[in-house]
Amino acid sequence: MQSSATDMIDSGWYRDVTEFASATKWLNGTVVAFTTYGVFVLVLVILAMGWWARRRGVEAMAGVLWVPIAMGVAYLLNSVIKSLVAEPRPCRVVPGVHTVLPCDGPTDYSFPSNHTVIVAAFAAAVLLLNRRWGLFALVFALVMALTRVYVGAHYPHDVLAGFVIGLAVGACGVFTRKPLEHALERVLPQRLRSGSANPPSRSRPGLPSARR
Repeated sequence: MQSSATDMIDSGWYRDVTEFASATKWLNGTVVAFTTYGVFVLVLVILAMGWWARRRGVEAMAGVLWVPIAMGVAYLLNSVIKSLVAEPRPCRVVPGVHTVLPCDGPTDYSFPSNHTVIVAAFAAAVLLLNRRWGLFALVFALVMALTRVYVGAHYPHDVLAGFVIGLAVGACGVFTRKPLEHALERVLPQRLRSGSANPPSRSRPGLPSARR
């Protein structure tokens, strides 16, 4: 059950955001598309990073491998917390609000936000791999967190907690990188461990060598 302080402050913020969403119907479609499918876009990003890492050796590949692992661990941890806290969705508690998305069922709990946890873990893991990519990932995670309140699915404190949990899990890549490197060294062929994904090119028969 929410405390009176949360009722007065966080519920008020939630109401303000949902009222803003009602006043900006022209933005609703874009926000719904982002908040619904944004997490799935990350799958394509991870595949692209894996393609990039294949020529950069086992260290880069271990960094990329940690990204989906961190997302999975963060989701599982968050699911446990959700079940323990069992906070009802704000659209079921705060009276008189109109949400962009339909309110979830009574057993689909609110705290912390799954979407936010996953994208924050992604952002922290990517930041360990590449600072520039990580900054873009952090912006992506922040926008996702905001959209979860905008569509009426979460209180602000749900997404804030999700952000902290996700970042903490993703940051654990500092400790997991070496074990992942050792694991990849045992299973990957030599050409991938050394960062050479393509075999050396051969000279065409009948053509003189470029070097004398």
